[in-house]
Amino acid sequence: MMFPERLSRGYRAFLGGRFTGERSRYEMLAEKGQKPEIMVIGCVDSRVSPEVIFDAAPGELLVVRNVANIVPAYAPDENQHGTSAALEFGVQALRVKHIVVLGHALCGGIRAFADDQEPLSPGDFIGRWMSQIAPAAELLGPRQPEDPDYLRRLEFASVELSLRNLMTFPCVRILVERGKLELHGAYFGVASGRLLVRDPQTGQFGPVVEGFPERGGPVL
Repeated sequence: MMFPERLSRGYRAFLGGRFTGERSRYEMLAEKGQKPEIMVIGCVDSRVSPEVIFDAAPGELLVVRNVANIVPAYAPDENQHGTSAALEFGVQALRVKHIVVLGHALCGGIRAFADDQEPLSPGDFIGRWMSQIAPAAELLGPRQPEDPDYLRRLEFASVELSLRNLMTFPCVRILVERGKLELHGAYFGVASGRLLVRDPQTGQFGPVVEGFPERGGPVL
């Protein structure tokens, strides 16, 4: 079985380019360990890479990715909790100062939930995972056939729900209340490259860069 040539080719380019240019940084990270100040909870969607979107250097971002960038509510039970474990590591061990929930346009997980799509497998892992956003959908009310913006509004509402769920984790809530940790919501437009950031006072999402150059295509 052959290792994908695309990855081998990319790795060779990395060795001769970025690794060479940032070798001292990699060596420092190996010696002293990582100390990122920002944790990003994003989607597995291959079009929405936080490291690319935020032009991050090695060691700058602690990234967690799952289907539809969901933060589950705090549930200290016997089940396995990948996102919660990563959150515990980032907050308790690395002491990150910011957590960003990064939603995005054209999210397949959100569409699967909204369209009540058939399971892809008997396990229906996606369906059971996406059922967690039901409270966000309930706040929006029933989906109307004539509402073309429903999916986008549900994408925003899902980010809001994840921010609320973050506050159900005692370690997060305590640090937020003490002013040692800040929570942020953001939304990336795949077609436009536009980044919207949630205003914590109004709950509205607005552009992080004013006067964003439009090309006549879709806004998000």
